[in-house]
Amino acid sequence: MELIPLHKLFSVQYGNSFDLNVLEICDENDPDKVNYVSRTRENNGVSEFVKLRNDTTPFDQGLITVAGSGNSVLESFIQYSPFYTGYHVFLLRPLKNMSDFEKLFYCFCIRQNQYKYSFGRQANKTLKNILIPKEIPQEFLSIDLDSLNTLNHNSISDKVLDLDTISWGKFALKDLFEITGSKTTPILELEEYGNGKLPYVTTQATNNGIEGFFDYATEPGNVLTIDSAVLGFCSYQPLSFSASDHVEKLVPKFNLNKYSAIFLVTIINQEQYRYNYGRKCSQSRMREISIKLPSKNNQPDFDFMEKYIKTLPYSKSF
Repeated sequence: MELIPLHKLFSVQYGNSFDLNVLEICDENDPDKVNYVSRTRENNGVSEFVKLRNDTTPFDQGLITVAGSGNSVLESFIQYSPFYTGYHVFLLRPLKNMSDFEKLFYCFCIRQNQYKYSFGRQANKTLKNILIPKEIPQEFLSIDLDSLNTLNHNSISDKVLDLDTISWGKFALKDLFEITGSKTTPILELEEYGNGKLPYVTTQATNNGIEGFFDYATEPGNVLTIDSAVLGFCSYQPLSFSASDHVEKLVPKFNLNKYSAIFLVTIINQEQYRYNYGRKCSQSRMREISIKLPSKNNQPDFDFMEKYIKTLPYSKSF
């Protein structure tokens, strides 16, 4: 695979660098609404809706935004509506025609460089030289591109829900889930069953932890899995699956659906700072932690979690 600097495929430029206090925040239904893209990793990078400024034309939809600094450095998103940006947000404009599938692929490639940066080491000067594939690898071309290119990026719900984390409650992970292990299945054994549609979940932190698909499963679906070998990467497994060593399960003690699962996975992955190669995300350590969640009557508000995920871009494609 040939790697080339980012600037060979995209023009790289700064955004507006607007401070939010010089803009007028408005409702999503305001006819003069413009998305405000900041360095957040949530909601496709959109943190507010602001009124159109007479002196500034918004950037076009279809561009990629990249956070150049902060805790969310290199978070990359396609923007599907006209937008302004906050500080240290870059714009990538393809130098050739690209489908949404190609843009999403390169967003993924850019994010894979996040390990090189931190809050104190920004990407503002080096983003343009990050190495990315010159072309999409051949193995990706076996994917049904037509179906991916027609992904519905719209949300299920048009409501605007506020993530007021100050009012959230703390809940012990062990009270929400049965924390247990999975059966270890060597991949050589799986190859005897042949390729299929059931995922093989490993400790990798990409592709939802899935290394391949086979006609074999040892674990029921609709559970969360956590890598206990490296950094505690959490993912949602809707289907029955088999697993490699060091794949732990969080079996819900409540009615879990794919929307609340996506919310919970995001929250649990914020706990990765606790773990490293010398301090694994073991079952015993998971039983000791609590996570903050939306709450109602001192109980987790799973209904709010579901409704919030349904407001996000692409939720119609979940």
